[in-house]
Amino acid sequence: MNMQPPSPFAAGPAQTQVAFDRRELSVILGVYGRMVAAGEWRDYGISNLTDVAVFSVFRRTAEHPLYRIEKRPRLRGRQGMYAVVGMDGRILKRGHDLKSVLRVLERKLIRVVNPD
Repeated sequence: MNMQPPSPFAAGPAQTQVAFDRRELSVILGVYGRMVAAGEWRDYGISNLTDVAVFSVFRRTAEHPLYRIEKRPRLRGRQGMYAVVGMDGRILKRGHDLKSVLRVLERKLIRVVNPD
């Protein structure tokens, strides 16, 4: 009898990952490009996990993210699956429409460009 534990590389039930689709990435990268042009952001990272997809925005590569744009499909029927989370972990905006959720970042861009 073989009593070895199963290999972590053995074929098993495939876990699906949550990811941003092309349309969502286009919207996010549009905001990202404007913030880079304004000199506010310099780097980003994307994480595709089993329950959430995260687009993290950095001022410098070695720092903690300034903002996290999250997609949580499990919250689709509740508050909305998109959220912008600040550096301190507070949810700045949550909703069903990605463009409207990202407007919280656009307001910050307007303040940077027109600091009146």
